[in-house]
Order: sequence, then structure tokens, then C-alpha cells
Amino acid sequence: MLSALVAFTLSPLIAQLPQQEAKPSVPPETVVVSRDGTYAEVIRQQQVRPLSGSLDGVPMFNSNSPEVVQQEGILLSTFPPEGMGSPEAHLNYAFQGRFDLFAHHIARGINPDDRRTLFLAVVVYNPGPNPVRLRINQAVSYLSQEAPFIDLPEARLSINGNIFAGPGSRTASDILRGATQAHWPTSITVPPGNVSLLMNMPIPLRQLKIPLNGSYAQGEIIPKPPQQPVSLAAADGQLQQETLDGSAPVSSPPAPRPIPSNGRTTMMYLTSDGPVYLASLARYASTTESGNEQVPSLQDWLQVLKQGKLAGPRDIPPSDPSTYQFGRFYYGRVAGVAMGSSWQTRLTDNANSSSLTIPDAGNSFSYVISSVDRNTFGTGQIQSAPMVVRYPDTAFRAHGNYGVRYSLTLPLRNNLDVAQTVSIKFQTPLEGENLTNGLRFRRPPENRVFFRGTVRLRFKNPLGLEQNHYFHLVQRRGQESNPLVTLTIPPQSTKEVEVELVYPPDATPPQVITVLNNSAADVFQAQSSRSSTNRLSRDF
Repeated sequence: MLSALVAFTLSPLIAQLPQQEAKPSVPPETVVVSRDGTYAEVIRQQQVRPLSGSLDGVPMFNSNSPEVVQQEGILLSTFPPEGMGSPEAHLNYAFQGRFDLFAHHIARGINPDDRRTLFLAVVVYNPGPNPVRLRINQAVSYLSQEAPFIDLPEARLSINGNIFAGPGSRTASDILRGATQAHWPTSITVPPGNVSLLMNMPIPLRQLKIPLNGSYAQGEIIPKPPQQPVSLAAADGQLQQETLDGSAPVSSPPAPRPIPSNGRTTMMYLTSDGPVYLASLARYASTTESGNEQVPSLQDWLQVLKQGKLAGPRDIPPSDPSTYQFGRFYYGRVAGVAMGSSWQTRLTDNANSSSLTIPDAGNSFSYVISSVDRNTFGTGQIQSAPMVVRYPDTAFRAHGNYGVRYSLTLPLRNNLDVAQTVSIKFQTPLEGENLTNGLRFRRPPENRVFFRGTVRLRFKNPLGLEQNHYFHLVQRRGQESNPLVTLTIPPQSTKEVEVELVYPPDATPPQVITVLNNSAADVFQAQSSRSSTNRLSRDF
């Protein structure tokens, strides 16, 4: 690719500054333009910083492998292995106190006519001699058919949580807002030595009317899948077309028919007053003699748990970060218990400071979000949660930190004697592990979506009134993005901004949060901002 690109360096033009303000030292941008002029790669020289703080010690039941399910079985079990048909499928980890649950799976048919219903269950086992109460502090679950992947602009203000694209986007947005679907109970009580159903929800391979309570009762009958009409052309395996001169027709193969698929994302915040084991399981609904489907019962799920094997097909095994040397690095999908469900920190100049000094005029710095092995934007900080227990063919770390809540406070300090204008951006740079002091972007960005989710900003306006904005963002690989908020900070004063997100499963990490002092923004930033048709920025 580099041989087809031409590099040059741009020295931005600096606006006339007030006398009290120090003359800025604006870093240049190195622009690498493709020879056909269709795109450019941009390296902006700036600081990229690791986050202070760390993940908390709350464990997460993380069920994401296999992501695509076509063979029923055990998705993730932390049950003891004794007495099980497949002991290797049970990881022997008991939860107690606060813990989270994250599950994201896609049901995919085995052929274009597959219209079955795959059910996803979570069962809870109390091994102790006393009843255990499991409190459901917050719970959200959506299907793709309830949250379809639609085209949305780069950024939209989501006032009521009604802006989303995909089940991961919608689920993470609801969790971020503190919402819980009404059909979830506030708690369940598991008798001693018993197993209870926490969740029993469908992932249909057809449009299926889901009850208002989110699922069907155990053993309930679901009308059989409809017969799909097959056209004569498809049945014949050919499409007849006339030739240009009207003579004998020619045959051409029919267009390929899509394989049906549907996904479900589930997130829960749970608290147990005693030790419990959990398992997520996949099973197709049974078929009755009349061709209808029957919802699995607890006994059906216990049979899968005790006699079943790991669900399939299995994902590509991961590369071991401790022994990897060269070639393609495979992250793998997560199935196990990850340690850490939130990252909360106050970003300051250093451990002894109470504020975060804004960059010089025209400059910026960024903090990396959800950094992973071999992609930390040069910070060396891997934020992926460590795995306490995992299957050997699944990820070594919880890459992406899906379902993890980031809560960041930025006490922005203006030490100058004149007001400064500062913008907050959420960006998706290109990979740049070899860069030591900068970020790499693409103009225009690639068409591949790398982030689809909601970011919340909280701050006070000039009247001192608290503002709380939720932005639904769709970002593509290499996207610089426009500011989410622009603040005017008076001389010798501090303005506090809170940035919060639940990292959504419809995303490819990492991203950055950027603080830009645009009191003397360069020409290219100004042009980019003016030319964007999807600009969404709140100025205060």
C-alpha cells in the first residue's frame, strides 16, 4: 500500500491570537495520499495517554463463544465437572456477591430454508444447604429483530434511548441509562441443591412475535414455521432469459439465497447472597407431531447441561500473547469468567494533581479506550479484563471489554489569562502501535463500522445548569469524527466533564477520547468540520 501513496507534511495556518495568550506550537500533520487521490492517511502528532486507574474486582460471566451457533450444547458453564457427561465443559467457578452477566450469540441456519427457533437459557445452581436469593439489579436483552442494523448518521442525540442499530447497541444503551425491561423479576430464590431458570429466551430464524414478557412459558407450543414458497425458476435451478436477437433462451444460475440468522445480546447486573454456579445453554425447540415447536423446559435444559457437549461450531482458537512471535494474531472469542466490569477514574495531570491541564491552542491529547494486545496506540496499556477461568480454545483475555462500563471524569483546567475553547471527541483511529506520539486516521474513513453505541456526556453550561447528553455514534475504521461538545473555559478556571459508556459488542476496539484546544484550530480541522453533513456538536 505504501508504494501507492505519496507522503508530505502540512504546516497548519495559525489564527491571530490575543496578546495575553502564548503563541501555540501546533503539531504538523503528515498526510499520505493515495496515487489515485481517493483517500489519504493522516498522522496527527499528539500525546496518547493510558487511562489512570484499573478495572474493578467484579467478575463477569462472559458468554460470547461460539458467537455463531449452529449446533446446540453448552455455551459456558461454571458448574463443577463431577458427574457431567463432558467434564471439560464445566469450569468450576462459584459466584457470590456482585457479578455481571454478558451474553452475545447469533443463531444461523444450516440452509436458506432453516426456520427453527434456537433457545438460549441461563440456569443457576445453589450448591449450599440454605436458600440463595439472586437479586436482578438490572437486566436487558434484545434480538436483532427488535433492534435491526440500520444506517444511522455519525452521531445523533438520543434523548429517550430510541436511537440504536443492532441488539448490542440497544442493550448497552439501555444498561448505560439504568433501564431494566419490565418483564424481569427483581429476584429469584434458588432452593438448596436445586437448579433454577434465570433466562429462557428464543433466537428465531424467522420473524416471530415475541411475548411482552420477553419469552414463552416452559413447554408452550409455538406455531410451526411457515413453508417458504419456492418459485418455479428456483425449483428448476435456472432462470430463463431471452437473447438479444430473440432466439433461443439461455440459462443462468439463480441468485444465491441468504442463510437466515438472528442475534441476541443480554446484559445483567446481579447480586447473590450465597454461592451459585451459572451456565448458558443453547437448544433448538422440540418439534411436535403436528410440526409445531415446543419451548424447552427446565428438565430439557438439565439434560443439555448434564449430557451435552460444547456448542458449535467452535471459533478460531486464539494466539497466546505470551508466546506469539509472528504471523496473524488471533484474539479469539470469549467464554469464561472475566475479572472486571467497570473502569472508573478521574483523569488528572498526575497522581498529585486535582485537575487536567488543557493542551496548548491547536493541540490535543487522547486517552485510549478498550485497548487490546498489539493495539494500544503506543501506550503499552492493555485494558482487556483478565480471564479467571476459560476454555482452552477461547480468548486469553476479554478483548474488547464488551459490557464493561467506562466512567471517566475530566476536570479540564485553563491556566491562561484568556478564555479557551475546548472540544471533546470520540475517535476510531487506524492501528498505530508503532507510533510513539500520534494517531493515524483515514480521510475518508473506511466503510467498515468499528463502533456502534452510545456515549454519555455530563457537564454544566455557562449558567451552571447540568447538561446530560446521550450520543449514539456510528464510527468507521480511521474516523476522526466531529466534536461531541465544545466548551468555553474562562481564564484560570476549571470545567468538569464526565464521559461514560458501556462498551458495546457491535464494536472493534480500541478507540480514544480526545481533548482538543481549538482556540486556534488548524485549517484542515476547520474544513473537515464545515464539510461534514453529519456534524453534531453542542457548544457551551
